[in-house]
Amino acid sequence: MATSSLMKSTGNGMPSPFPRDPFQSFREEMNALFDRAFSQPLALWDSPAFGIGRASALMPQVDIHETDKAIQLTAELPGVDEKDIDISVHNGVLTLKGEKRDEKQEGGEGDARIVERHYGRFERSFTLPNGVDDAKIAAKFDRGVLTVTLPKRPEAQSSARHIQIAKT
Repeated sequence: MATSSLMKSTGNGMPSPFPRDPFQSFREEMNALFDRAFSQPLALWDSPAFGIGRASALMPQVDIHETDKAIQLTAELPGVDEKDIDISVHNGVLTLKGEKRDEKQEGGEGDARIVERHYGRFERSFTLPNGVDDAKIAAKFDRGVLTVTLPKRPEAQSSARHIQIAKT
């Protein structure tokens, strides 16, 4: 079937009298909105319309690993000083608080042209599983990486044993 030069294909083999599908840009915008909304926490608010830029920019990224003896939480805190970090445990909840302070340039002339780095306070809380010995929690901070070790109580440590299958 031949189509005239005014008729464009819609992609499904059917010609369209419109140079572009009138709902195509709407679909693209909706797809982008859903992609942002479900790709990361708080991403729906990550838009210039809300005037806050990246809503999750100050939310520390963490990795949590578990062994038989402990749980280890590692948080990236680039540009944060150790003195600006507070770690606490209360009622089975581990809380990381801190602040990344703005670095004022001494003697700098002129206004900033581009500012992409984020400054301000952050806070993240984690509910601890049963069996964590909160009296022995330890933390270290090295080159912008915070590592919190949450040892397990002896009764919570894995005491797995191999069970032999009997032949019948």
